Amino acid sequence: MTGEQLVASWLASLQNERRLSPHTLRAYTATGHRFLAHIAEAQGRPADLQLLATLTAADFRGFLSARRTEGLANVSAARELSALRSLAAHSRDRHDTPFPGLDGVASPKVKKGLPRPISPTDARALADTTGEMHDEPWLQARDTAVLLLLYGAGLRIGEALSLTGEILPLAESLTITGKGRKQRTVVMLPLVRDAIEQYLKLSPWPVTRNTPLFRGAKGGALSDGVLRATLRKARTALGLPETATPHALRHSFATHLLARGADLRTIQELLGHASLSSTQIYTSVDTARLLDVYKSAHPRG
Repeated sequence: MTGEQLVASWLASLQNERRLSPHTLRAYTATGHRFLAHIAEAQGRPADLQLLATLTAADFRGFLSARRTEGLANVSAARELSALRSLAAHSRDRHDTPFPGLDGVASPKVKKGLPRPISPTDARALADTTGEMHDEPWLQARDTAVLLLLYGAGLRIGEALSLTGEILPLAESLTITGKGRKQRTVVMLPLVRDAIEQYLKLSPWPVTRNTPLFRGAKGGALSDGVLRATLRKARTALGLPETATPHALRHSFATHLLARGADLRTIQELLGHASLSSTQIYTSVDTARLLDVYKSAHPRG
């Protein structure tokens, strides 16, 4: 089996079985092909399954070192290594060919940064202004509805854009299938329900049980790239920082719930985190916010 065939079967399994997000798939695809090209150049011949199984820890470190000369930071190097470990697991499980050399490669140390939430006022302004970037009323209503869904229900952008007409008619709660096909129930606030219903009323595209809820201008499924591009314009117009992204709205959802007294277990369930440790970072976010308020308002701050 060639290296290209191995990578192709790996990517197919990630898409069809693990159902990774398009963003992650693009990143893993790039890593797989970069790695094969590096090994082919270093070894003097195209990489096949037999060659990959004989690679040493030094060979894998050589790939990461070459990537670092291109300016790769620790967090990105760790992501590249994670992709290679996933490829190795696929080779072991599907082709009974492990990559033992990877066992001797340690992950780069990554300093975990805090999420950067935005205020409730800015979150609503960002949702409204992103909609206002369009001329057509139904497109305005669409973008506002999507972003309010991220902020009001804590959805990932991929989760919101994968919704279909199956969720209609809207109720007070919604079942979401997130990462790893794990399901969770989120609350649908009246503000969010009203925004979605307004979009559906204006949209020229009928929504059936199996069609996308949020449509692009030509009727296909709305892509996250289109939404992100429009949001960037709105962010600039509002003078918000680059950290005001769709995912920041999800962070804001969690941080504002915590500030209002919600417990971590509840937030974990609403966000769909597999472990509580992923949710506990929001306690640091809230503490950081309180310290900022203290320093700016206290006379001895």
